[in-house]
Amino acid sequence: MARPLRALRPVELDFLATAPVRLVFADEIAAAPDAVYRALADDVAGWPRWFTAVVAARSTHQGAGREIRLKGGVVFGETILAAQPGARYAYRVDQTNAPGPRALLEEWRLTPAPGGCRVQWTMAADGPAPLRIAMRLGRRGPGRAFTTAVRGLERLLARSPAP
Repeated sequence: MARPLRALRPVELDFLATAPVRLVFADEIAAAPDAVYRALADDVAGWPRWFTAVVAARSTHQGAGREIRLKGGVVFGETILAAQPGARYAYRVDQTNAPGPRALLEEWRLTPAPGGCRVQWTMAADGPAPLRIAMRLGRRGPGRAFTTAVRGLERLLARSPAP
């Protein structure tokens, strides 16, 4: 049976700098920042095509929010906090059925790089001490998920015609 959704503490963009746990991953891909941004922000429903942990994604609240469903049944109800085409996409988790987190915010930063784009993903979180310790010790899991996702995104964008 699925766990019910519960509210998380609402945080703002400054939480990226003050969160007790910050996991930051970066990679370069052969795609323009604008194309990467469109895949992140404009094609929310397309996330499962390149981010294998995501099984379903949809925009909510006329594009001001998202609902993300992960493998294993975890659900996130999110609010978009920053949407800067070609540069930055950030969202706060408002509700989840995942045990542990009290606050969660993610940011994708895009910067031009030779031959493409540097993609940086930051996960900022707060929760009880066991969660914070587990996130720090288990950072390889999200790191692998990020690497797999950006490689999948790169392949997808290489097949897609430029607008």
